[in-house]
Formats: sequence, C-alpha cells, structure tokens
Amino acid sequence: MPETNRIEYKRELSTDVDIEKEVIAFLNYHEGGAIYIGISEAGRIIGVEDADGDMLKIKDRVKNNLAPSAMGLFDVVTEEREGKNVIKIIVASGREKPYFKKKFGMTEKGCYIRVGTAAEPMPQPIIEKLFATRTRDSIGKIRSNRQDLTFEQLRIYYEEKSKPLNKQFKKNLELLTEEGTLNYAAYLLADENNVSIKVAKYKGVNRIDLIENNEYGYCSLIKATKSVLDKIELENRTATQITSKERIDRRLWNPVALREAVINSIVHNDFTREVPPKFEIFSDRIEITSAGSLPEGLSEEEFFEGVSIPRNRELMRVYRDLELVEQLGSGVPRILGSYGKECFRFMENFIRMTFPASKEVTPQVTPK
Repeated sequence: MPETNRIEYKRELSTDVDIEKEVIAFLNYHEGGAIYIGISEAGRIIGVEDADGDMLKIKDRVKNNLAPSAMGLFDVVTEEREGKNVIKIIVASGREKPYFKKKFGMTEKGCYIRVGTAAEPMPQPIIEKLFATRTRDSIGKIRSNRQDLTFEQLRIYYEEKSKPLNKQFKKNLELLTEEGTLNYAAYLLADENNVSIKVAKYKGVNRIDLIENNEYGYCSLIKATKSVLDKIELENRTATQITSKERIDRRLWNPVALREAVINSIVHNDFTREVPPKFEIFSDRIEITSAGSLPEGLSEEEFFEGVSIPRNRELMRVYRDLELVEQLGSGVPRILGSYGKECFRFMENFIRMTFPASKEVTPQVTPK
C-alpha cells in the first residue's frame, strides 16, 4: 500500500526523523492518520529492531514536545508484517487545533498540516483562524463544581493493571484546568458525583410497559461503565434456533459489538450537556443513546471508516490505560462487522444505536 493523505511511512526512528512534525500534521488534519515506522517510502517492509524501546521514545517525544496536549489522541502499537515488527502510530484529529511544537509555538515553524502525502508548514492566516475557533467548551476546561473529590476507585483500577498512580496523577491524567483546579473529567472519574447511567428494560417493543429500571452511577465513571457492561452481559442471553438438521445456539446480540457500543457511547458522550448515555432493552432490540451528534468536521462517511475525533480525550486516555478501549478508531469497525450502518441514527443532539435481537425459534410439535 503506497503512502496516502492518511498514511505516512518512515524507514526507522532516528534523530533525523521529525516524528513530532508528522504527528502534528495529522492532529491538525480533519481525518487524522497513521504513521508506520519500519516501512520504506516505497512500501517495502524493513522492520524495527527494538520495537519496545522505539515505542517508549515516540510516546515521550509526543507527550513532551507538543501543545496542546495530545494525550488521548494517539496510540502506539506494533504490527507484524512479513514476519517483521513494524510500529504503527495512530493519530486522531484533535479538537483543539492548531497543534504545534512547543519550542516554536504557533508559528509556521511549529504548526503543520497534512497536504497530500506530506506534512507541510501551516500558513499563519490558517493558524490564526484555527486558534480563534478552537473548541474551549470541553470537560478538561470546565471547572468541577466540587473540589473535594477523592479517587480511591480510580487508584484501585490502575493498581489492578499494575499502573499505580503517583502523587502527580491529577496533572498526569489532565484532571486539572489551566488554573490548577479539578476539572469536569476529574468530577466524572471521582468516587462521588451526581452522574447516573440508566438501564431500562421493557416487556414489549415500546416504552409502555417498564419492567425494570436500574441506575448505575454516583461513583467513578469507570465503575459505572463496568456495572453497565455486567448488566448488559447478563441480559445478553443465549437464543436457540431449531432447524430441520441442527440446533443453533447464539447470543441475542454479538457480545464484541455490544461491548464496543456500550463503551463508545460512554467515552464519546457529550457530558458538557450533563446528559449521560441511556440504555434501553426491548423484547426485540436494544437501543443505546448518547448525547451529542457527530463532532464538528467529521462526516458520516468518515465516521463509518473509523476516523476518530475523540470528544473526551481525557476519558479516552484513562479508558485506554485501563484496557477498556483497545485503540483509537477500533470501535465502529467492530460494530459494523456484525451490524450494518443502518443500526446508527444521527440526530441533531444525539446518536442512537439500535441492535435487533436474534430470533428464538422453538421446535414445532407435529400432532399424531
């Protein structure tokens, strides 16, 4: 596969390779992109000798040399190509453009944009225009109405993954505003908050006969997410289809697609509206509704292709740390692997996913 507007190849990671420039260009590009280390410009697989060491260097360079912070907007993973290890840097389009090199600031030396198959300096007028329209209404910039928050649940989850939080975790996880106060991301991840996620169950195909109404929340969003996943897993019972030749057992919903849909609806929910996602189970389907339509600059076609513009990069970073999310842009393709595009409905202020249940068929009894 040749280089494209969304794919960049680098033969190796060296001091001569300006990886920051390439990442910045994709952050500022409306579709994001991917950078491969260990592949020549012609597309020949070279491989890398020290994948782990190079991955650490990449993460360190991107973390320390770019502004605004790109944490939660990129992944660094390894892939095997022709028996050789190749590094893949997945970069999402950022919501706080323009991104730039710290040492050069918002100048043509520091800002880049993807043009064709190259990272080109961004003209100053475009830099100024992007800065003037930069998204400021995000959970990382909104001050929490409570500043007496505790994070014992979050500590436990990080310790379970052998990633203990240190004294600087609030800063490292970007749970502070620019003024140093706890932000809304911190509020969502704290031990106590006023956010509750509802899981409703109805007897029939409409909202008339409510038979169960559960609330998971008032705690760390991570704990609430795990509780919702457990409840949905419990409801995802096995359906049995009897044919003339065999008995076929299958779950009501594909468990991989359903898990991705649940997590996507939470981590990409527009919490600035103070409306949590909602889960509704009917006799013939499950509906998942999250607040906020497609992020600005992302089309439906790009969405279905797996282009990612994380709405809440602070949450995305924590969910990736805790292995609830595998990598950027992986959720929608996994859902589409089992359900078609028609399962998504884009509204002005909400996105709804609807998954039909597998039909249960009982054996026919033939009278003697």
